[in-house]
Amino acid sequence: MATVARLNSDTARWREMDRLHQLHPYTEFKSYAREGGRIITKADGVWLWDSEGEQILDGMAGLWCVNIGYGRDELAEAAYAQMKELPYYNTFFKTATPPSAELAQILSEVTPKGFEHVFFCNSGSEANDTVVKIVRYYWNLMKKPEKKTIISRNYAYHGVTLAAASLSGLSDMHGQFDLPLDKGFSHIDGPYWYRHGGDLSPDEYGVKVARKLEERINELGPDKVAAFIAEPINGAGGIMVPPESYFPEIKRICKAYDLLLIVDEVICGFGRTGQWFGSDTFDIEPDLMSIAKGLSSGYLPISGVMVGERVAKALLASDEEFVHGFTYSAHPVACAVAIANLNIMRDEKIVERCGAETAPYFQSKFRELLDHPLVGEVRGRGMLAAVEMVQDKARRAHFPNEGETGKLCRSYCTENGLIMRATRDSMLCSPALVISKEEIDELIRRFTVALDQTAKDRGVTT
Repeated sequence: MATVARLNSDTARWREMDRLHQLHPYTEFKSYAREGGRIITKADGVWLWDSEGEQILDGMAGLWCVNIGYGRDELAEAAYAQMKELPYYNTFFKTATPPSAELAQILSEVTPKGFEHVFFCNSGSEANDTVVKIVRYYWNLMKKPEKKTIISRNYAYHGVTLAAASLSGLSDMHGQFDLPLDKGFSHIDGPYWYRHGGDLSPDEYGVKVARKLEERINELGPDKVAAFIAEPINGAGGIMVPPESYFPEIKRICKAYDLLLIVDEVICGFGRTGQWFGSDTFDIEPDLMSIAKGLSSGYLPISGVMVGERVAKALLASDEEFVHGFTYSAHPVACAVAIANLNIMRDEKIVERCGAETAPYFQSKFRELLDHPLVGEVRGRGMLAAVEMVQDKARRAHFPNEGETGKLCRSYCTENGLIMRATRDSMLCSPALVISKEEIDELIRRFTVALDQTAKDRGVTT
C-alpha cells in the first residue's frame, strides 16, 4: 500500500509540473491542460511502465525508432564511456572526433552501394532540411541555378522544420504556419491504391501514379525541377506500400529529366522494412538519403544525410566553404551510441533474423485481421503494418467524419495496454525489430479487443 501511495503521489506531482510548464508536440493544449497525460517511467524490450505501475506493450517502438528494443546496457555503457573521455566537441573548422569518424565509416558499409559520405544532423527534420540545402547547392555548382523545385507527394511526412514541413504532404501540418513555403515545393499524388486505385490492379495503378511525376515536371518545366523525394513506404501518412511497378517508373522519370532522386529513410532505415534500408527493398538507387531514428535506436538524438557519388563529387570539388551545420552535428556521445547500436545489429544479425523470421510472422498475424468486419485493408512490409477501418468493406466506404474512428480505436488500444497510432481511420503498428512471436501474439490479442470495442461503438456487427 505504501508503494501505491508513493506512486500516486509522484504521478500527481509530475502531472502538475507537466501541466503547468511543458508544451507538448502534436497536442491540443487546451484539452491537455484540462485532462493531463500519463507519465512513462521505465522500459525494457518492447514493454513500457507508467508511473502507476501499468505495463504497456509499445507497438510503435517509441516513434518508429527503438529498433533494438529498450534496455540495452551496451548503449548506456557506450554513452558513459564517451562522456568520461570526451563529452562534447564540434566538427566545425576541419575537426573530427574518433566516434564521428568511425560512425561515418560504418555507415559507408551498411548503407546501399554508392554512399561513401555522410553529413550528420540531430533529427530527421534537420536531415531533410539539410537535403533541401544540398539539392540547391548542387544545382548551383552545376551552373543550373534555375533548378530549384523539389517534388514530393501527398501523404508524405518529412519533418517539421519550415523546409521539411513544406516537403511533407500532410495538409494538417501546413495551415497553422502558412506552409508550404511559396517557392521550391510541389506535391503530386502518392501511391495509395486502396483509396485511389479504383478498378486498376496495383501494378497498373503504380505506373499511373508514378507518371504523375512526369506530368508535374512538364507543367513546371524540366529546367525548373531539381529533385523528387519519397519515403520507400509512407510512414506517418498511413503506411502505404507502393506497388512493385512504382519505383522502377519513378527511377526512369528521374533519369530522363535529370532529377536528383532523394529517399527519406528516417523510418524505413535500419531494418524496418525487413532489409537494412527501404532503398534495398525496392531497389531505388537514390542520390541522397536521409537517415535518423533507427541509427541510434532512439537512445540519443542523431541523424544524417547520406550523399551519393554524383552529389559528393560536386561538393568535394568545390573551393567554397559549405555554410551549414549544427552545434551538435556528429555529437561524440550520440555517435558512440550509434556505433554501439549498429554493432549490436550487425553482430546479432537483428535485421537478417527479423526479415527472415519475425517480420513474416508479424505480417501474417496482421493479415488474419482481414476477416474482421471493421477491416477494409491490411498493408505492410517488414515491421510496418496498417489496418484501415471502413464502414462498408464491399464498397471501400469510409466512416463519416474520418479520423474519429481512428481516435476511438487508439483510445481503446491505450485502455488495453497497447500503443498504436491512428492516421485518419488507419491504425499503424511499428514495434521493435526484436519483438518475439509470443509478444506479437499478445499485441494482436490486445488490438483485436480494441477493434471489437470500436466496431461495437460504430454499430458494426462482429
